[in-house]
Amino acid sequence: MSLNQNRASALLNMVTSDGETPTASTGRIRWQLFLTSFIILFFELVCIRWLPAYVRFLGYFMNFIMLAAFLGIGAGIMVSRREKLRLPDFFVWLFLLVTVARLAQFELYLPSTQVLYYVAGEKVAPPENAIVLPVIFFLVAFSFMILARPLGKMLRELPPLQAYTLDILGSLAGIAAFFVMSYFSLPPYVWFLVLTVLVLFTLPRGKWAAALPFAVGALAIVYGVGLGSQWSPYYRIQVNQSDTGDYMINVNNVGHQVASQFTKKENFYFRVYDLFGDKAFKRVLVLGSGTGSDVAIALHYGAEAVDAVEIDPVIHQLGIDLHPDRPYDDPRVRVFINDGRSFLRNSAEKYDLIVFALPDSLTLTSSYSSLRLESFLLTTDAIESAGHLLTDDGLIVLYNYYRQDFLVRKLAGMVDTALGSPPYVTTYGLYGRAAVIVGGPRLSQLDPALNVPYSEAGVDIPPTAMGFQLPIIGHGRMSVDTSQALATDDWPFVYMPVPTIPTLYIQALAVILILSGLMLAVVAPRAILARFDWHFFLLGVAFMLLETRSLVTFGLLFGNTWMVNSLVFFAILSSVLLAILFNARFKMTRIWILYVLLFVFLALNYFLPLDTLLGISSPALRYGLASLLTFAPIFCANVVFSHSFRDSLAADIAFASNLLGAMIGGMFEYVSLALGYQALLLFVLAFYVFAYLTRNRNRVMA
Repeated sequence: MSLNQNRASALLNMVTSDGETPTASTGRIRWQLFLTSFIILFFELVCIRWLPAYVRFLGYFMNFIMLAAFLGIGAGIMVSRREKLRLPDFFVWLFLLVTVARLAQFELYLPSTQVLYYVAGEKVAPPENAIVLPVIFFLVAFSFMILARPLGKMLRELPPLQAYTLDILGSLAGIAAFFVMSYFSLPPYVWFLVLTVLVLFTLPRGKWAAALPFAVGALAIVYGVGLGSQWSPYYRIQVNQSDTGDYMINVNNVGHQVASQFTKKENFYFRVYDLFGDKAFKRVLVLGSGTGSDVAIALHYGAEAVDAVEIDPVIHQLGIDLHPDRPYDDPRVRVFINDGRSFLRNSAEKYDLIVFALPDSLTLTSSYSSLRLESFLLTTDAIESAGHLLTDDGLIVLYNYYRQDFLVRKLAGMVDTALGSPPYVTTYGLYGRAAVIVGGPRLSQLDPALNVPYSEAGVDIPPTAMGFQLPIIGHGRMSVDTSQALATDDWPFVYMPVPTIPTLYIQALAVILILSGLMLAVVAPRAILARFDWHFFLLGVAFMLLETRSLVTFGLLFGNTWMVNSLVFFAILSSVLLAILFNARFKMTRIWILYVLLFVFLALNYFLPLDTLLGISSPALRYGLASLLTFAPIFCANVVFSHSFRDSLAADIAFASNLLGAMIGGMFEYVSLALGYQALLLFVLAFYVFAYLTRNRNRVMA
């Protein structure tokens, strides 16, 4: 037996009930539970990556996929007690899911005045738009219900902590497997092939004949629709060459950027150089450099050194391969594949110009939050961090098609607040509400004729020397608009005019709640629903909110790259194993002590803002203390859960109740849109208090 196998056996022996003698049957159940947990976690990651690539704009709702997974797993564990209930096999649901996602050509338009979605809200929603999320949610939930159905019986046949250990080990292995596939940019048909082989392995041979046609059909669809696509850690990418020789880069079925000669770019790209002349900026930082057009422009205007930061390695490689100006081949350019906010925090360089180069993503940082990839790059705190990297006469410039006027005014207000003086803003007509926002010390050298309050009356500014000419419709210094809530690290929602929970989300969550209730009412045994464990449900709600807030914190600390998120998930699950070992080794009877510790750490996180720790000069001490402060309540929460789970009377009902609680916790995350992420800690505290008060309810009832 290998060393790793010995360690795994030792771990399982530690969490085995006293007096239990492992048997061949027990060993088989252990292996099945591990494999089932691996498959479930792996399939969840597959759904989160694959579905938004084909259902346009579903990337803004990745957390709904996770909610469907939690519902399905919880329902599946409950359904395990209805042994006579016949349901279609997993591959039937998988075939339906990939067929609907691809062949139905769903497009999720998102019209809303309360939150801005680039492109998604610019068309009239078709009638079938209302069924997109419910159909996807329903199919995902039932797929997971079938996968999780065997878990219930396994949870009843093994000691609770041993079963929980195997579940976590399987989940860790699932994350690791998908991490490796993402690292090597393996295409989706490989993901689905691995999934198919593993699920077939769990099925009795007698069911293979019925399952194989659906499995092969699903694989064929996935393979066929993937032809001609590249996959980055964030998007499905397609490249099309136009008649003019330009390369159109589409991500997840949406136009994202164009690799073309820089002289073809819109005139707002050149505005800052028109204002201050050639060779005005020696050292330039480009955040969100993409395929390289902003870099090419900086080089053309005489930059001696350009640092280019791009989060997506595949998009950067496309720039190397396809951009006609070859900006990344220039020796003056250094490239950093990194999160822009992380780069700002860790850089010690000084720049004459920092360019926020159209950072607008079409996906969320993870399925646990409502944050987009660029959310922490477009906050007042981020702009202030950028200001610290400017030379004494440096500038920050932001430009994009901002679509709505509120966003231009909000960003201008953020620059004003962060840098201490109103920025100079130029706005453009025709379409898209394009704008250029310039702030920083060098504005003191601005032409006095331009140094006027912002106005859209009587504008007469000559066109730029190059580029596609959009008419300038307004210019001048723009101060803070008090009607706009400025985005901060605690409320990083730049695309919302004011803090609120948009009606669009409330309606979607209401539909999901109704569907979930109907699903449980139909498939779950009524006797099990009557024994629903509210203690574990509340623990699930609380931990989901805590995990979400912690993931957001780690994203702010270390960046929102896919690799950081994967490692954080891995670390959180590893802390679960430590908590299980703690409860297996120490038979605590005074559970209130654990809750008090948890409440203390939650209070520390609430009253000691992250900004305080980020001000520490030593990077090692700064990140060490911040990580300790963030992880301490996670570990305590896991100790609390595993302590209760160890003594649970019906492990399957407890586990299912906990997962359904996690689903509700995922819905509660939307409260952050109105109150910010720090306020989530108050809800976490409240739910843990309620969990403590209900800790003995089911035991007394039994």
